[in-house]
Amino acid sequence: MLLLVAAMVLVVASANYLVQFPVNDWLTWGALTYPVSYFVTDLTNRLHGAVAARRVVYIGFVLAVVASIWLASPRIAIASGTAFLVSQLMDVAIFNRLRKRAWWQPPLFSSVIGSAVDTALFFALAFAGTAMPWVTLAVGDYAVKVGIALALLVPWRVVARRG
Repeated sequence: MLLLVAAMVLVVASANYLVQFPVNDWLTWGALTYPVSYFVTDLTNRLHGAVAARRVVYIGFVLAVVASIWLASPRIAIASGTAFLVSQLMDVAIFNRLRKRAWWQPPLFSSVIGSAVDTALFFALAFAGTAMPWVTLAVGDYAVKVGIALALLVPWRVVARRG
């Protein structure tokens, strides 16, 4: 479990740092790392159950917010923490509800829905009222999250067969 918590903190803290740097008007560098957090949550849920997944989310939340205050800004840390907690707990619930379905449905559907909630909350809280083109960044960010969720189905299949 310690490795899963460490992975969660690393992914979220790095994404919160990287989200401050737009690639263009549609994408930030943080969009390339954050989607892995859903993989970590879903992997924990698959291997250890929903209770353990929520534990990783709660511990990861606290540690990532503290790291994000240092790496980014208090506003980004608060926006990230709020979006992270809501979307990750939603991810755990959706994954758990779909657990008995085809191998690809729980991780894909929970990640796609959780990512939509995370994206809307984070970008509105972090960048509304700033010069950052946050609406277009949110659209691009979400598209990348869905693409990465699809790409992570390949390693997911390998892990799901072993678990």
